[in-house]
Amino acid sequence: MAGIVDVDDPGDPRLADYARLTDVRLRTTLEPAHGLFVAEGEKVIRRAVAAGFGVRSMLVTRDKLAGLADVARACPGPVYVISEEAAEQVTGYRVHRGALASMARRALPTVAGLLSGAAQAGDRSGGPPDGRGRRAPGRRPRRIVVLEDLVDHGNVGGIFRCAAALGVDAVILSPRCADPLYRRAVKVSMGAVFAIPYARMSDWRGGLAELRAAGFTLLALTPDQSAVPLDRVAAAGRVALLLGTEGDGLSSRWLAAADAAVCVPMSAGAMALGVDSLNVVAAAAIACHELARLPR
Repeated sequence: MAGIVDVDDPGDPRLADYARLTDVRLRTTLEPAHGLFVAEGEKVIRRAVAAGFGVRSMLVTRDKLAGLADVARACPGPVYVISEEAAEQVTGYRVHRGALASMARRALPTVAGLLSGAAQAGDRSGGPPDGRGRRAPGRRPRRIVVLEDLVDHGNVGGIFRCAAALGVDAVILSPRCADPLYRRAVKVSMGAVFAIPYARMSDWRGGLAELRAAGFTLLALTPDQSAVPLDRVAAAGRVALLLGTEGDGLSSRWLAAADAAVCVPMSAGAMALGVDSLNVVAAAAIACHELARLPR
């Protein structure tokens, strides 16, 4: 472990990748601009490495070093060993899991590339990486989730976890969606953001037309109980589930552009008491489960 560096000063400029991790505005600007994201905890770090992301550096407390010894040995960059107190001063919070890694981002595929299954060097559209980080051509996704303007990183991470667990093939993000590689999204997803391919639309207005041109049936999830109950949906082939922002749901434009509006049937008793909708992550989990039963 020649790359291990003991650090006592929380103001050490070498720790810049880990500074002020709780400052959302700073981190969402800094991380994409510098081509990095931060993975937290041994399990998430290992999943990021297994998915082929490069490790720039690591920041670990002494008691966590042994558990990550193999990752530390393979790390091409420095492994900073620091006290819990100093780690808290650097990051702005108590680093309960005692391990952080600064990972190198990869260029995302285009929406067209992801939907066609085409693989490009260093993107996420193909199969799992081989021993040299190359990706085999991916299959064309049949079931996708499309997120419109979700801004809460925890919700985005939660939906990625649901989508990956329930067999969704890919996720498409509208231009204003939160970053799936932001630390909280990665943490909530438990690394599922590394397991499912995704792309970001460049054009919100024309984005759904691109999906329809690729042969997808567009299902807009809404709390409106006059919509088609999910368990009665009979779509087949390529299906895209549209999920809207946390407060207002899908925009009127996307609702109008969908082939059908669908809903999770709510209990009449709950509706009478004013409980007329679900959290977007809970609704996504139910909807993804229903997608899995549709013929491909």
